[in-house]
Amino acid sequence: DSIAHLDRCLTCRACETTCPSGVEYGRLLDIGREFVKDHANRPLRSRMLTFLLRLVVPRPALFAPLLKLGQFFRPLLPAFIKRHVPTKMPVLHQVEPVIGAKVVLLSGCVQSAATPNVVASLLKVLQHQGMDAEVFHEGCCGALDYHLSAHEAGMQRMKAIIDQLFPRIDQIDYIVSSATGCGVTIRDYPEILQYDAAYRDKASAIVDKLIDPIEIVSGEAIEVATTRVAVHTPCSMQHGLGLTGAVEKLLGDIGFEITAHREGHLCCGSAGTYSILQPELSQQLKARKLNVLAEGKPDVIVTANVGCQLQLKEGANVPVMHWLELLAEQF
Repeated sequence: DSIAHLDRCLTCRACETTCPSGVEYGRLLDIGREFVKDHANRPLRSRMLTFLLRLVVPRPALFAPLLKLGQFFRPLLPAFIKRHVPTKMPVLHQVEPVIGAKVVLLSGCVQSAATPNVVASLLKVLQHQGMDAEVFHEGCCGALDYHLSAHEAGMQRMKAIIDQLFPRIDQIDYIVSSATGCGVTIRDYPEILQYDAAYRDKASAIVDKLIDPIEIVSGEAIEVATTRVAVHTPCSMQHGLGLTGAVEKLLGDIGFEITAHREGHLCCGSAGTYSILQPELSQQLKARKLNVLAEGKPDVIVTANVGCQLQLKEGANVPVMHWLELLAEQF
């Protein structure tokens, strides 16, 4: 029973937001799951699925071509596989990054393959606002391994990110992650690596420069198409980064009409690999979230994390995009 409860937890960290004592339930969950991995004999199917996720998803060089293959054969795939293979999303904004710029954009692993237009949109928005930026192809931040109880493998990926960024940290003003799931994981580096004397201070130096795009993009009013926008704030943004309402405020200040909806705290059911490991619960959460978002009759749904974007896109009756993509379309 305890294992089932651990498996069904979304790791949304809403309990941390509401806990008056500041208990870090996310950390406790990671500890509990690692204990289960070491002491419980899981079914072969579960172990194989976890192995494949860890083998493929964090490696863009492997994940990207497999995703393209899946997209090519998508019409022929069974429904339970098809919903995890997004339709091809072309890069719409061709803007040249500036090597050596003081703003570094993290491309991510899943995001760079599944939603490449997000980083391109962020680059376009920043350059429109007068900031040069470099796109950094850093690989996986370690979140997937770490949250699948492969802590050592996850920490090795975290250290690899640090090894790439730290040598030039004094030349960087901002490190920007446009996937909130990655951003919240990187923000946890100092705590995760606190007992590693060689990396804990470097991790803190990285996090000191880390920001979400919502914290750097200007909210000045511009001419925008009359668009009703429903905002789904990812759990990682609400409870991990503490930026609830930030996207709504920015887009509202710019000139978009933001639709109100109930249950803004509700998870969409993506939750990293949760949509694959717990498909029934994930689909129930997605249906509930889409129904709530549709109540305001939006023209478009925006979010701030690649997992949420892919989850909601499969089933929505209106376009689903990253808020950066919507903003970049206005320039």
